[in-house]
Amino acid sequence: MLAREDPDFENWDQDATAIASRYGEQDPSVVAAELDKAARSFATLLDSVTGDQWQRTGRRSDGAQFTVDSFTRYFVHDFVHHLHDVGGDSRGPA
Repeated sequence: MLAREDPDFENWDQDATAIASRYGEQDPSVVAAELDKAARSFATLLDSVTGDQWQRTGRRSDGAQFTVDSFTRYFVHDFVHHLHDVGGDSRGPA
């Protein structure tokens, strides 16, 4: 969304990806290190976002529209949610 005007993103089936990538068999310490690296990279990118860039838009293949701001909020929620999944948190999904 920062590099292109109103891009259209292909649909992503997270359940199919979880099965194909065998999420349930992955080593939590490796996953944690990978998530840490990805989160730091994403945070660095977000540090560069200013002003009206937060309202730049993108669309999913189903037509749903989002902004850099709303996507960032979803991303943070999803990260916390899946951290609980990987860690086996007994409280369940966030």
